[in-house]
Amino acid sequence: MEKITREQMAERLAKDIPPGSYVNLGIGIPVLVANYLNPEDEVLLHSENGILGMGPTPPKGEEDFELINAGKQPVTLLTGGSFFHHVDSFAIMRGGHLDLCIMGGMQVAANGDLANWSLGRPGEPPAVGGAMDLAVGAKKVFILMEHNSKDGSPKILEKCTLPVTGLGVVSRIYTDIAVLEITPEGVKVIEKLVDISDEDLQARTGAKLIF
Repeated sequence: MEKITREQMAERLAKDIPPGSYVNLGIGIPVLVANYLNPEDEVLLHSENGILGMGPTPPKGEEDFELINAGKQPVTLLTGGSFFHHVDSFAIMRGGHLDLCIMGGMQVAANGDLANWSLGRPGEPPAVGGAMDLAVGAKKVFILMEHNSKDGSPKILEKCTLPVTGLGVVSRIYTDIAVLEITPEGVKVIEKLVDISDEDLQARTGAKLIF
């Protein structure tokens, strides 16, 4: 089935970030969003390891491996950007100072519950990291993930079956086939990103959709 690329997913989400926002980019696909922001919008990017004012991904060969994001990937720093202690970074996250957090997801429930840190395997060590702080600390949470797992199973469900990161925290979901919004009535389709029928989109989704 037709799907858009991860880069196209990140570019689509970037269009919905209000100018002047303070935004945390999580590990994985979300880091690509930095490459599609309009500098004139003055969006300030935060990384939980202690950076505010991240820029786009550095060109190949120009990486500074002493300047990395939370996923240990090289980043750039915009003019006026700063880096600081981990404790100060978590104070930003927990203090409600982030307008938006963009994270990856393993599952999202119809009520906005998020599971994004564990596959629930026996003996798997707890490693939720800062995801729970971001999920409840940011004013809004956008999830950027593939619509389905590698085996084709839906990642948007009526109820999460994996260990939950945060309860009722997700506002929007951006996938490789659609943009969806979590509403009090359920999961609403905002935009289809590929040529897909309502029936096929519903078949690929484990929660009832509102068209």
